[in-house]
Amino acid sequence: MPVEAVNVGARSGFVLVCEHAGIAIPQRLAGLGLPAAEMQRHIAYDIGAEAVARELARLLDAPLFLQRYSRLVIDCNRPFDAPDCIPEVSDQTVVPANLGLADHERRQRYTEIHQPFHRELGHCLDGRAEAGWPTALVAVHSFTPRLRNGPERPWKLGVLSNRDRSFAERFLRSFQARNPTINSAHNQPYAVDDKSDYTIPVHGEARALPHLLLEIRNDLIGEADGQRNWAGLIAGALVAANIPA
Repeated sequence: MPVEAVNVGARSGFVLVCEHAGIAIPQRLAGLGLPAAEMQRHIAYDIGAEAVARELARLLDAPLFLQRYSRLVIDCNRPFDAPDCIPEVSDQTVVPANLGLADHERRQRYTEIHQPFHRELGHCLDGRAEAGWPTALVAVHSFTPRLRNGPERPWKLGVLSNRDRSFAERFLRSFQARNPTINSAHNQPYAVDDKSDYTIPVHGEARALPHLLLEIRNDLIGEADGQRNWAGLIAGALVAANIPA
């Protein structure tokens, strides 16, 4: 299965998502035609994000949905018609198995990986709504300190949102008050929109749930100590943002 669901029955006020957790590739795609080293880069998955998300799930006693397949197979945080849903090139690396795909090949990956992941997440959120459980949706990502042709990215934490900024801004105020020396910002180094994101527009905005997307700089969470530390910092700020934990 493309989705790993953790702690699904937990009644925390949070539901966590990590869409870029894994590096699995279907056997039929023959490693996407890439050298193994490319699958350890940020283009293949969000380095450190899975471990941070798992620790957050433990600290908050929250459900967590993890995507097992590489974002180079299909990006589960993109709509089907986004050009980088199945990227031909990522940070200057050409992905041979993604070049010139027929529509039925794109559709197969979408129906086998993307749809089951979001179906499981949607089922959880719908069940919580029916039960009357308050829910804030938190997506956990990481970002590279620098793209191959880009400037240095000075932020250590980005907090992303689009149409409804309220929860993201409340969380960011809480985080900054607790961690004034950490460079954090709203909508850096990315911003949420309907073409570059799927989880927040579809499961957060459309359901009118409090929501945010976290981007943690991946050189800070590549090892266990950093992963535990950042999960603790984030969990404290989430709880202080007046969302039930």
